[in-house]
Amino acid sequence: MVSWIISRSVVLLFGTLYPAYYSYKAVKTKNVKEYVRWMMYWIVFALYTVVETITDQTVAWFPLYYELKIAFVIWLLSPYTRGASLIYRKCLHPLLSSREREIDEYIVQAKERSYETMVNFGKQGLSIAATAAVSAAVKAITMYCRVCANEACVAGYISIA
Repeated sequence: MVSWIISRSVVLLFGTLYPAYYSYKAVKTKNVKEYVRWMMYWIVFALYTVVETITDQTVAWFPLYYELKIAFVIWLLSPYTRGASLIYRKCLHPLLSSREREIDEYIVQAKERSYETMVNFGKQGLSIAATAAVSAAVKAITMYCRVCANEACVAGYISIA
């Protein structure tokens, strides 16, 4: 439990806040070299975050798992090792370059499907809301008429015999 807390703190502080600040500095100073460095870091860190989510659920029981995560984030970040740069140049760039067209097509399809899905959910939501409103109105009228104790409903819509 302590390892998990320390690991989360290190990842948040050194894996997210520190790089975010230096990314801000790179953008502010318009230093292209630093800008590229931090862009490579964020691409690798995004992949790390996805992998971490899965591994946290499956291999967190492994001895020294959290300590290895801390070491990995520091390795990614270190200006001496330039781990993020290394992973990006050796693995991610070639992989993304070879699959770029497929990924772009998938994203276009996902956008189209998401729009259609949202329209369908919107229609279903409106239909459910309308049905619920009519049902609530009918129940309200029925309750009102029951309160009238077998008298004709004031509005004249429903009477109880």
